[in-house]
Amino acid sequence: MILEMKVPSPGESIKEVEIATWLVKDGDYVEKDQAIAEVDSDKATLELPAEASGIITLKAEEGDAVAVGQVVCLIDTSAAKPDASTGSATVVAEKAAEAPKAEAPKAAPAPAAATYATNAPSPAARKILDEKNIQPTDIVGTGKGGRVTKEDAVNAVPSMGTPTGGSRGSERTKLSMLRRKVAERLVAAKNETAMLTTFNEVDMSAIYAIRDQYKEEFKAKHQMGLGFMSFFTKAVTRALQLYPDVNSMIDGQEKISYDFCDISVAVSGPKGLMVPVVRNAENLTFRGVEAEIKRLAIRARDGQITVDEMTGGTFTISNGGVFGSMLSTPIINPPQSGILGMHNVVERAVVKNGQIVIAPVMYVALSYDHRIIDGRESVGFLVAVKEALENPVEILMDNNPKKALEL
Repeated sequence: MILEMKVPSPGESIKEVEIATWLVKDGDYVEKDQAIAEVDSDKATLELPAEASGIITLKAEEGDAVAVGQVVCLIDTSAAKPDASTGSATVVAEKAAEAPKAEAPKAAPAPAAATYATNAPSPAARKILDEKNIQPTDIVGTGKGGRVTKEDAVNAVPSMGTPTGGSRGSERTKLSMLRRKVAERLVAAKNETAMLTTFNEVDMSAIYAIRDQYKEEFKAKHQMGLGFMSFFTKAVTRALQLYPDVNSMIDGQEKISYDFCDISVAVSGPKGLMVPVVRNAENLTFRGVEAEIKRLAIRARDGQITVDEMTGGTFTISNGGVFGSMLSTPIINPPQSGILGMHNVVERAVVKNGQIVIAPVMYVALSYDHRIIDGRESVGFLVAVKEALENPVEILMDNNPKKALEL
């Protein structure tokens, strides 16, 4: 029996995907549920599992854009699994092709004798070379007797400085559908929003003190680390409730406001940046935030993240500090109206109680859509985030860190 495998729908709004990589070869024997391909949509890279066991015949090439529901391969379910000793027909054929063949010795080519035509350009070629400021003797003519043809002159490239003998190779590869969509969205965000960025700095001393005191106990009880993201997420959800315009979006001539905080968290995956969503983050505890971010990050790293898990956030947090960024202006994640950029923590000289002291400081940046968020809301939001992070015990933990951390 021949089974036609069709492209499943990765999400409600997705009509087309791209074959990123075939993980098997034409003629291979595949097992049911074995990953046979990676497909790119405009939102994620997903694995395509075999629907049955059998010999596979590929019906699409890598890089092909295929519609949802289109047949991409056939599986002959009646084919017997090949013996490990003999291998599949594909393997046998490949080994036969790889076997060395006896070849007759070839005579060394005789060097071409120089003639009056060698390096002599045609009139059309001379005109082109003069315009490029290239000497005919600097290129190898492919015409009869070594004559420089018009095509040789057109293809000739002027020397760019002194040759160093180093490699000057280049490679052209097609961008994945995901990367192309990300590029489109970033350009759209810059062109279609009135994006502005406001900055502030956060003294992280209080958070460092809490983590130093409770991180081992937290890890022992909950089997996960106590990171910065739970503090930032809790601070952001509080600030969003104080300044609801930052938790709003523009839809045509209307403003949509939300009474929940679905926080998109930018994480780095094998296929690039992905932004899974922590749903109703305002209701999660510190442990709940850490557990959900860990779960989503693992799914993104393993290529198991779904489109639904990356859809519908109301605000984004991006942590460029893990890569060493000191300061940046993050780009809004449409259709959202705001994104908070975290950065690395550096010991800096600050003034406390009239004294210069050393403190761990992080610069934070809020990029926002000025069409819907005014300066008062944007600055007030970022100040509220700063206040919560600098006074976490009082503002985020109700003066009871052990209870807040569920210890």
